Amino acid sequence: MSKRDYYEVLGVAKSAGKDEIKKAYRKLAMKYHPDRNPGPEGEAKFKEASEAAEVLLNEQKRQRYDQFGHAGVDGQAGGFGGGGFGQGDFGDLGDIFGDLFGDMFGGGGGRSRGGRRARRGDDMQVQVDITFEEAAFGCEKEVSIVKNIVKEGTKPTNCDMCQGHGEIRRQQGFFTISQTCPKCGGAGEIAERVRKKSTLSVKIPSGIDNGQRLKLSGEGDVGGQGGPNGDLYVQVRIKEHDFFTRDGFDVLCKVPITFSQAALGSEIEVPTLNGKVSMTIPGGTQSHKKMRLKGKGIQRLGGYGFGDQIITVVVETPTRLNPEQKELFEQLSQLEDTDHTSPMSKGFFDKVKDLFQ
Repeated sequence: MSKRDYYEVLGVAKSAGKDEIKKAYRKLAMKYHPDRNPGPEGEAKFKEASEAAEVLLNEQKRQRYDQFGHAGVDGQAGGFGGGGFGQGDFGDLGDIFGDLFGDMFGGGGGRSRGGRRARRGDDMQVQVDITFEEAAFGCEKEVSIVKNIVKEGTKPTNCDMCQGHGEIRRQQGFFTISQTCPKCGGAGEIAERVRKKSTLSVKIPSGIDNGQRLKLSGEGDVGGQGGPNGDLYVQVRIKEHDFFTRDGFDVLCKVPITFSQAALGSEIEVPTLNGKVSMTIPGGTQSHKKMRLKGKGIQRLGGYGFGDQIITVVVETPTRLNPEQKELFEQLSQLEDTDHTSPMSKGFFDKVKDLFQ
């Protein structure tokens, strides 16, 4: 089978510079490397891309290829997995593989003394349910978790997979590839771990909202090889309240009043988070009017003031009338405002009048 054009293999133009060729090759190598794409097809595409990049990144080989095609470089492009690169001249391609394998196998990372990799423990999350009032005023809650800890009285032993080196080396063609040991995570040692249930006290601050998380540093899974423990995140879920709802730090509620209270005005008692307070309903109050009680909401996080309580006044229509009430409403209906001077009806009938003029 005839070889494909090297420029076509990498998907670059014949005028492409080295940086563009490197970028194109790196993308293909990451895609088709046998460790990521095992099987004959992936291996063949990987070798094809490596061979094309080796030639096009070498100025002399590229000149011969541009002049004579594959015949100008036959036997000089070893490719990958076929005994290495011709005469050991892999130049820029070697630099690419240094970065490539670092990305593929997780190069870098913190190390503890002795050159072995320190590994941070895993983070954990737990949910705690609190009431509306507990969220407003703050509280303390206990949470239970099961996490990994180092078994007391035991000492770390060498990892049997990497023999204490912290990495596993494999031969891949010309290169020796080092991969972080999956069993010890690069530590080289394994400490015997056990699962243990722990109960912690969590301080819930005043003003916390539904879905927010609290971070308890170092209370997650144990780290490895001297690495720090993970963190524990406590997610707060606030139970619904029978009367109050919340908008930021404001408390919302609906308060029913009668026709006479709305028309004549009245003093009513309104429940708040801190107990009942007296509130004035002015005469002529319309249904669904919003009234504000300053500072009667939820304390802002950090203690910087309070939100308000916003009350929606709902004028209730009675559904069952006794004979005396029915008689009074009938008398009222005789005296109701037929000139349409109340705020809503005046506006409505003015618009109707304008519409049909």
